[in-house]
Amino acid sequence: MSEAAFEAERPRLTRLAYRMLGSLAEAEDVVQDAWLRWRRPASGGEPIGEPGAWLTRVTTRLCLDQLRAARAARSAYRGPWLPEPLVEELADASLERAEDVSVAFLLALQRLSPLERAVFLLHEVFDADYAAIAAALGRSEAACRQLATRARAHVRDARPRFSASEDELVRLATAFMGAARSGDTAALTAMLAEDAVLISDGGGKRPAALRPIVGRADVVALIEGLRARGGLAPAGELRMARINGYPGAIISTADGLQTITFEPDGAGRIAAIFIVRNPDKLVGVRAVIESPPLDSG
Repeated sequence: MSEAAFEAERPRLTRLAYRMLGSLAEAEDVVQDAWLRWRRPASGGEPIGEPGAWLTRVTTRLCLDQLRAARAARSAYRGPWLPEPLVEELADASLERAEDVSVAFLLALQRLSPLERAVFLLHEVFDADYAAIAAALGRSEAACRQLATRARAHVRDARPRFSASEDELVRLATAFMGAARSGDTAALTAMLAEDAVLISDGGGKRPAALRPIVGRADVVALIEGLRARGGLAPAGELRMARINGYPGAIISTADGLQTITFEPDGAGRIAAIFIVRNPDKLVGVRAVIESPPLDSG
């Protein structure tokens, strides 16, 4: 089969698999598995008609298999689970709409059943029709419509669209990191929504809060505790980046990397902070850290 035809589909397949799995590394593995199946002689596997549809079907089924296999590991995960950070340079044009890769949206997807997640993504994000989705999942069109209806009800509020420009959001994230590192409690408080939430993911491998921190005062207290313990990095060890569609920070501290993602509330404040400290999820971030910095904070 044509390598060029597959490579033309690879970015879209990776985006689909990342949203399904919440892990860029696992998404790339799934797409590589789809490539191996694509390379099989036509006589030895499923007949290939339209390449895009065939590859979408194979990738979706591989993701469903991966989710079933990982169910036990996910249930035993220590502390809150967050997706692997999707990092882009702030200076580059975003490859994704923020609402489609935001951490809040990906967490909402994780609360769906694997089939609901697949139907929702294929229809709502990748614009597949129900006939194609039914063929991909081996379900009837009616069943797929029911799955989509249930999924939309669960994720409706997780894809907010804000009028603030990226420049405004960068200024907010940069100002918050500056206040956090300097210990400016008043400034931190002013930048947080009253019901702000902070979720940190250490995966049991690095220290992290074992439950979400909810409320402006408690979030400020935790940020101040991180600063006191050296968890916000001295000058020169912080890099601003776009993380899961929104401005955030990559921080290098004595015990390793972490990412901080800020999601806004639509009123010029920060509604959610997501901190990834699990080293297994930060392998791909190293490439950004090792490239010349655009903003050291």
